[in-house]
Amino acid sequence: MAKALAMVSGGLDSILAAKLVANQGIEVIGVCFKSYFFGPENAIRMTKQINLPLEVVDFSKVHFEMVKNPKHGYGKNINPCIDCHAMMMRYTGELMEKHRADFIITGEVLNQRPMSQNKSALNVVKKESGYSDKILRPLSAKLLPPTEMELNGLVDREQLLDIAGRSRKPQMELAELWGIVDYPSPAGGCKLTEPNYSVRLKDLLKYNTNPEERELELLKIGRHFRITESAKIISTRTEEEGKALKQLLKQEDLVFLAKDFNGSLVVVVGEAEEKDIKLACKVTARYCKGKDEEKLTVRYGNYKSQCDKYEEVYLSDAGDINNYLVS
Repeated sequence: MAKALAMVSGGLDSILAAKLVANQGIEVIGVCFKSYFFGPENAIRMTKQINLPLEVVDFSKVHFEMVKNPKHGYGKNINPCIDCHAMMMRYTGELMEKHRADFIITGEVLNQRPMSQNKSALNVVKKESGYSDKILRPLSAKLLPPTEMELNGLVDREQLLDIAGRSRKPQMELAELWGIVDYPSPAGGCKLTEPNYSVRLKDLLKYNTNPEERELELLKIGRHFRITESAKIISTRTEEEGKALKQLLKQEDLVFLAKDFNGSLVVVVGEAEEKDIKLACKVTARYCKGKDEEKLTVRYGNYKSQCDKYEEVYLSDAGDINNYLVS
């Protein structure tokens, strides 16, 4: 029996591509990737719906090094999609020997994304992967030249599809036919495609080209204010963000709360001088329920210790915080 490795992103397209090939009696094993900017959660959920075995590959460190300086540049934000897809294909290709697989399946759709999925970009990805003759794109196969797998009869080309463009209708119809009902929107998944996260990551890399994983995780939470090269203020927007932020804090981080009002959890990560503490107090005052008061009191201290220091803030002085806002 022929065997294939399906690159599963966690979106609908990749799972449909895997199912399309599996329906030809070919054994399919899913492969998904974990990095600092996306995880395997959606892929795990999706593969369960079609009983597809899944291997998770953590390539966080090597992927991040590529993100800093991608050969083919970035997309709209800080997303190096061409280099990222090629890297994933290369890793998947290296797994072929382990699984004794014959080829690789991807869920790419011709012209779905104008920069990374046009015909030229798809060809670049194939070439850069090092496994160009082993890559099958089942959803758009009939619009692309026949692959080695189709020419030698391993895969029946007539059972493949000719989907192109940004419309999701053909995929949604196929999902309904196969009973795949739980799938994420095509916009989600990778933090590098999100404008706010991208701005924060660029700011971080400007001052620190080798950040810790914690610093990358912090970028996913709240509003960020750059105060020095080594320190910044983070202000949460929701209760859920507050819970997530607490999981990432260290003893030396400073925590700020409005004394008499509910509101944002504010922290300073990095070494803070007196002027930085005053600015963090202004941020705390601005994003609490007492923001319309003339003045209020902010209490602060190190994380997991008593917040027993106090600062009085006049709200009329809080307007300058926007000068430090990253996003």
